[in-house]
Amino acid sequence: MSKPKIGFIGLGLMGGNMVENLLNKGFPVTVMDLNSDAVNMCVDKGAKTASSGKTLAENVDIVMLCLTTSDIVESVMYANDGVIAGLQEGSVVIDFGTSIPSSTRKIGADLSAKGVDMIDAPLGRTPAHAKDGLLNIMASGDKTVFERIKPVLDEQGENVFYLGELGAGHTTKLINNFMGMTTVCAMSQAFAIAEKAGVDRQQLFDIMSAGPSNSPFMQFCKNYAVDNNSDLGFSIANANKDLGYFLKMVDDLGTQSKIAEGSSANLQAAFDAGMGAGNVPEIYDYFLSLSK
Repeated sequence: MSKPKIGFIGLGLMGGNMVENLLNKGFPVTVMDLNSDAVNMCVDKGAKTASSGKTLAENVDIVMLCLTTSDIVESVMYANDGVIAGLQEGSVVIDFGTSIPSSTRKIGADLSAKGVDMIDAPLGRTPAHAKDGLLNIMASGDKTVFERIKPVLDEQGENVFYLGELGAGHTTKLINNFMGMTTVCAMSQAFAIAEKAGVDRQQLFDIMSAGPSNSPFMQFCKNYAVDNNSDLGFSIANANKDLGYFLKMVDDLGTQSKIAEGSSANLQAAFDAGMGAGNVPEIYDYFLSLSK
């Protein structure tokens, strides 16, 4: 059986490695990105290119998006020469990025009117996992459509979860990132307070990690605050964006999260201080610099 033709938009660290994995597994892939170097790297590995979202969508069975913000997803989809203008009835759009659920559902409704299906499938794990097809994928949308495209997702993810109606994947990812980034903020400040108080940070970690507070995120924070090794691979800028999306989702639900507001304020302050490109545990430096 021939493999479906894939159109892939968004060739950052995660997207570029996902394309390499798809090419290695024999999928015909057409790519598009503003970064010409990223496009050329994929072409060198066997991908084709498209001059617009419309052209790309006209010639593939599945359009995959791995973009950084909901605004960018909407601009790529709704531009005059965007993806929606070229989609063929029966095709599928998969959004692997982290987006606002209300935006996802709006796009899904507009696609449905054209006879096109949408799956939101945000990702867990790292670009290295993407290259090896070992991602965690949180997929949602019509169950029949999910089952139809699951063999393609299985080529990209070691663990592929089905979470329900469209938007549930993005909702779950935002909740997951709220928990993770709040943990990083709290633990990084704990190390900063220990330093200011003259408490040995390694001993603090040894004590806390021996109890129920222990987690991989605590280890990432320790790696930076104690060992000066910044290895989480998720930027303060991205964390700041995701917490903002979480708060937007919370507002849409008619409730509030004071905890998320605090984490978001700290991430925004670190971003405003010029630290956006650093990995999230580097917010330790921001906390260390604070004074009354």
